Amino acid sequence: MSNTLRYTLLFTCAGMLFFIPFLGGVHLFDWDEINFAEISREMIVTEDYFRVYINFKPFWEKPPFFFWLQAGAMSAFGVGEFAARFPNAVCGIFTLVLLFRIGQKLYDTQFGIIWAGAYFGSVLPFLYFKSGIIDPWFNLFIFLGLYYFILFYWKKETFQNISLTRNKWHYLLWGGFILGLAIITKGPVAYLIAVLTMGVYWLFKKFRLYITPGQLVLFSISALLITFAWFGIEYLKNGPWFITEFTRYQYRLFSTPDAGHAGFPGYHFVVLFFGVFPASVFAIRSFFKMPEEKHIYQQDFKRWMSILFWVVLILFTIVKSKIVHYSSLCYFPMTFLAALVIYKIIKKEIAFRPVLKTGLWITGGVFVLASLALPVAGKNIDLIRPLFKKDPFAVANLEAGIYWSYVDMIPGIFLLLLLGTVLYFFRHQKFRRGFICLFAGVPVYILLGLIFFINNIEGYSQRAAIEFFKARAGEDCYVVTEGYKSYAQLFYFRKPPVTNQKEYDKNWLYTGDIDKPVYVVTKVNKLNKLELYPELKKIGEKNGFVFLKRDVKKE
Repeated sequence: MSNTLRYTLLFTCAGMLFFIPFLGGVHLFDWDEINFAEISREMIVTEDYFRVYINFKPFWEKPPFFFWLQAGAMSAFGVGEFAARFPNAVCGIFTLVLLFRIGQKLYDTQFGIIWAGAYFGSVLPFLYFKSGIIDPWFNLFIFLGLYYFILFYWKKETFQNISLTRNKWHYLLWGGFILGLAIITKGPVAYLIAVLTMGVYWLFKKFRLYITPGQLVLFSISALLITFAWFGIEYLKNGPWFITEFTRYQYRLFSTPDAGHAGFPGYHFVVLFFGVFPASVFAIRSFFKMPEEKHIYQQDFKRWMSILFWVVLILFTIVKSKIVHYSSLCYFPMTFLAALVIYKIIKKEIAFRPVLKTGLWITGGVFVLASLALPVAGKNIDLIRPLFKKDPFAVANLEAGIYWSYVDMIPGIFLLLLLGTVLYFFRHQKFRRGFICLFAGVPVYILLGLIFFINNIEGYSQRAAIEFFKARAGEDCYVVTEGYKSYAQLFYFRKPPVTNQKEYDKNWLYTGDIDKPVYVVTKVNKLNKLELYPELKKIGEKNGFVFLKRDVKKE
């Protein structure tokens, strides 16, 4: 068996073993996971796979590609958490194999293993493959589209010592086509990122045209063709409404904290430094003096990855909305740069400096402390309750009655022992063994964290409301939320298609001549608004959520 096949199977099995189990172990989380799963469910219910709906109304914020994947999984496995997250598990398996094969092509088998391992063994990159959000596929398509564009450039310029067996137009057209998939996955920001990256590279080339305008146009047309397969037909079928609203939404994301999340300017720097532990520590080292690469194409690829990293980071630092996954495309260049540093440490081309050890202790120490403190806080709720005294809803959340034990400290203890073992290996110059231990151990820590923590956390944040929605499933009634935004009442109630347009009018639901019962879920600190509607009767309260019902008037 060749090394290529052996490690392809290894990463495939690792992905299946770590990404697929426990996908359905916890409810989907508001907003994004439930929002996207509900869109996919409504595709199946309406049998309209061409237009995106939420609450059975056209939804302009996202194109449909990811929802096609989710709808396919739901058709195969049933509507639920497992199916909603399954496409990203598949993406994770494919990504690991892809990074191994690309790394092997750029350097050798060892580098391919390190790059795929660094991605697999870093916190947020791993977690995203166990989620139900769009970004893993979106990021993969952007990265792969750029990668093919880079191969086109190398083929055109006849770079030596790398095997490029295809015609240059093959790489260019495939790059555009894959970028087009990114556009119909999340939107034209994919094209913006690609073009900005190409533009910055042009600056490094001292404004020398490394591709002709015609070649750029051909690349763009290739992306446009796959994009037009949906955007264009949507326009022809339904007019400009979707494109107009989608464009306005994209502008709001860039210019205001429209998605409901503002943040400080260094938000994404902090997220990437701690969230991509441990790869982030080694990636930072790559921005300082490094040995020259053996081949020109290797040096060039490093430049491309550095540019991609800074383009994404700066772009989403400028964007007003601050959400963790906005900068997640940085995971590809970060893990590449980390792999490059690790590769050279193993080959003794650069030294393992004390600053790297310190970086591992700082980033890893945060996770250790959090993992140890969480069970202690859970067992001593009365000690932390005063911290939330200004937020009645948060105080009520703490009444969830979640059981914690000191056994729940196992993930933190495991990570502490892991860091100690890894640094022991490094101190004794056993770098290969240390890196294997580090990047194989962190996924185990993450899985332990999910097993011990995630259900408890969800129990505080949303479970009471979701259990109420699930209890209403199949009942002929209306279910809405008041005072907070949620998609859970749609997905977990399994809302049927709308037959009475009046149900979109909350005033009618609260005061009008309704034809079936109305259930309203609100938060304890938002209840006062509903006290204006005397026909809404409180039927329960749990963990900060208040449940009300309005019955149909009897004749």
